[in-house]
Amino acid sequence: MIKSPSVIFRIDKKKDLKNIWKACNSKSSYDYDFSKSISKNIVDLCRDQEYEKIKDKLKNMLRKVHNSKIINEITISVNHSWKKIEKEYFRRMDIIMSHKLPNIKIKGYLTTISKCPYDPDKKEFMFNMFSSIPGILKIAGHEIMHLYFHQFYWKPVEKEIGYDKTADLKESLTVLLNLEFKDLWFVKDEGYPKHHELRKFIEEEWKKDKNMNNLIKKCVNYLIT
Repeated sequence: MIKSPSVIFRIDKKKDLKNIWKACNSKSSYDYDFSKSISKNIVDLCRDQEYEKIKDKLKNMLRKVHNSKIINEITISVNHSWKKIEKEYFRRMDIIMSHKLPNIKIKGYLTTISKCPYDPDKKEFMFNMFSSIPGILKIAGHEIMHLYFHQFYWKPVEKEIGYDKTADLKESLTVLLNLEFKDLWFVKDEGYPKHHELRKFIEEEWKKDKNMNNLIKKCVNYLIT
């Protein structure tokens, strides 16, 4: 029997610091500026500065939260809660995405800001420590769905519609979490305002035909026109 992937949640202080710095200096994601939700003192420290020059000051600013005992409790709670739904999540996602991820170890890293990036090459993502446990489970489900998309669909889709529209499609497909996974965490995946129409289109087409390959083709045509 082929084993499904497994997920482990942990804290890596250096990754959190780097994520904060990137959020303060990166362009908006899908017309949403994550730096607006970060403390002005932190933004002022990080913006337009090299990471190596400010990392020690940033580390000192985050020292209390990073050294808090509650951090460990959050990761323990999330790991425990995820294990309750892990097998069912991957069972459903394998069916929905029409592909099965190999037996890999996926890592979820805690971050102290709302920006939760993912890395398809390293098979890792970040989750917001200030979300509820159901909210963190939803974040994990959302980011892991991105890993599926990169593994099986990104390259051929990008050849047809380019990087930006492929990124829009990848992000918009997470509306399916509300149709097929909400009973696992009871939290709605809202998505970005920019993708409202595309998410609506995906939801309508999925209800007609629950086949990801067919859905991708329809979405590509939708984005081309």
